[in-house]
Amino acid sequence: MRPLILGVLGCSLVLSVQAFYSASDDVIELTPSNFNREVIQSDSLWLVEFYAPWCGHCQSLTPEWKKAATALKGIVKVGAVDADQHKSLGGQYGVRGFPTIKIFGANKNKPEEYQGGRSSQAITDGALNAVRSMVKDRLSGKSGSSGYSKQSGGSSGGGSKKDVVELTDDNFDKMVLESDDVWMVEFFAPWCGHCKNLEPEWAAAATAVKEQTKGRVRLGAVDATVHQGVSSRYGIRGFPTIKIFRKGEEPEDYQGGRSRSDIIERALDLFSDNAAPPELVEILNEDSLKKTCEDSQLCIIAVLPHILDTGASGRNGYLEVMMNMAEKYKKKMWGWLWTEAGAQMELEAALGIGGFGYPAMAAINTRKMKFALLRGSFSDTGIHEFLRELSVGRGSTQTLGGGAMPKIQAVEPWDGKDGQLPVEEEYDLSDVDLDDDYNKDEL
Repeated sequence: MRPLILGVLGCSLVLSVQAFYSASDDVIELTPSNFNREVIQSDSLWLVEFYAPWCGHCQSLTPEWKKAATALKGIVKVGAVDADQHKSLGGQYGVRGFPTIKIFGANKNKPEEYQGGRSSQAITDGALNAVRSMVKDRLSGKSGSSGYSKQSGGSSGGGSKKDVVELTDDNFDKMVLESDDVWMVEFFAPWCGHCKNLEPEWAAAATAVKEQTKGRVRLGAVDATVHQGVSSRYGIRGFPTIKIFRKGEEPEDYQGGRSRSDIIERALDLFSDNAAPPELVEILNEDSLKKTCEDSQLCIIAVLPHILDTGASGRNGYLEVMMNMAEKYKKKMWGWLWTEAGAQMELEAALGIGGFGYPAMAAINTRKMKFALLRGSFSDTGIHEFLRELSVGRGSTQTLGGGAMPKIQAVEPWDGKDGQLPVEEEYDLSDVDLDDDYNKDEL
């Protein structure tokens, strides 16, 4: 049994979903709730591994990572993040493959990528070189910045102040209340110590959220000492106060943590809750398949029975099941497609679907050219179980036939109607002159 990799990862397919590190290890397990406190606010140099439990390379690294942590104890802090479970934390630091190792040195907002070997010796050598570099910088009077990064973009973990929208009495209604986007708004006072501590976290979160939600969740800030009209309207009494605004709804108090990880995690939840389910696309040509799958970690493809076998009502029933599942799994942002049995024979052959009958379903990782087939029922329960297993790194996978996507035929879209049997051509035999001798012989 091998799990289906759900992204651009550098790991082999292996089955393991257990945590790699325990309290008895010298590796510190990091999560969104403790990352800011342990790493960002620390004066120590940190080596942090971002891993996925099902990743084969991560499993191979684990004993070496533990040895390095023990050797570096008291000199360098060594931590690990289950980035499969804490996706917001991995996304915040631009993690695209597993394992990824980052060095958090003097400027914790701009970690460096570790490029060395994966043995305990190579890891400790790299850590000590980073320590020497940090000490040298301190001796020369250089120090890391804990404020805003001037670079735009959040892949390094920093943020840009420009990504926090400055809100005022004059623009608040137009920008926030009339917007179709979701807003998280901080009400602050310039003299407030807690507000100053929140400022770099809010800026870094704003950058990451802007990228990961494509601007559909926005972070803003109101200087409540200047713009007292809007602050008074929402009963702001303490600083900082954070409120969530959705169009047409009463604002909601933000109750989460104040680290960038906490803020990003809540923002992504808001994005998922308010996002429309993905479109269910009929495979009509190469472009329809490519456009849906190229930006998705996973493509769910159903092959439905021929329209003559089900009629419009039967087909719509199957499509409704798929739409229900697309809604349920919309946070995954997978692609969802369907085709009629016999319309894309090369695709069916590549997936080995023909032997299982219709309807059939496959989940395809187009980057790795791996797929898994639905073995259970084509129902809410059956498909949910199939996708849930894949989501946690379980399930049997195979290599797509030929190691590449098969050729897709151009077909006409379904018109939403019942199918019609082809009209047979009628022949009029009344004018046919049959030879009498030939007829006698035949008789």
